[in-house]
Amino acid sequence: MTHMFNTQPTLIGPLVALRPLVAEDFEALYAAAADPLIWAQHPQPTRWQREVFAEHFFKSALAGGSAFVVLDNASGAIIGSTRYYDWQPQSRSIALGFTFLARAWWGGPANQEMKQLLLEHAWHWVDTVWFHIGAQNLRSRRALEKIGGRFSHVEERSGGGTLVSTALYRIDAPGRRV
Repeated sequence: MTHMFNTQPTLIGPLVALRPLVAEDFEALYAAAADPLIWAQHPQPTRWQREVFAEHFFKSALAGGSAFVVLDNASGAIIGSTRYYDWQPQSRSIALGFTFLARAWWGGPANQEMKQLLLEHAWHWVDTVWFHIGAQNLRSRRALEKIGGRFSHVEERSGGGTLVSTALYRIDAPGRRV
């Protein structure tokens, strides 16, 4: 097993595929993100605005080298994004987040499939995957609990230049005892 975490593989499931984000994805990804309701419970609720999305989401996603676009396998359309971040090789943990899906994909199996693909890939390098969710974002918290996320604690984290009350959840590798 290599010690370098492959942060941008291409992952393919029955409904969705994840591939590395590239600069040319901006327009299609922004089209999926331009819905104010996607961001209504988010700590940065104006992220649907083009300038905010470009500066506070897309640029950091490209610079981080670990972001994906989420594709609908049936149409090939970009329907969202997610990324790995904060890899800690010493503690064998990584965070997974900055995730959104277009509203047409809410409530169905796409989020679970996407997270399962990412978790299965991560288990090659880590024992714990962390999720940082705005404490007020009840929709995302419930969605994570549905796929096995366990609440750990709330802490103040830097987000968009301010401190944000953040709920931390974790999913441990199968067979790992906590």
